Amino acid sequence: MNSSLLKSIDIGAYSLLLIGALNWGLVGLFEFDLVATLCGSMSLLSRTVYALVGIAALYDLLSLPAILKRWDINIHHRTAGAHA
Repeated sequence: MNSSLLKSIDIGAYSLLLIGALNWGLVGLFEFDLVATLCGSMSLLSRTVYALVGIAALYDLLSLPAILKRWDINIHHRTAGAHA
């Protein structure tokens, strides 16, 4: 697959993760499920959204090293004696 297609998939997965995280935040803080409100409680559409959020989480978890490389993100580890 080409890099631009994979980057588009990365952005889509990250967007779904944000939707899921915001929805869980609303559920935890206010007992308000935005996805259920917009799509219907446990309707086919809301279940599809929930499933896509879960799939996006698995995608990001399993492909994190490739995502970091694709987006040219370097994570530097500091040792205890290193100076900034």
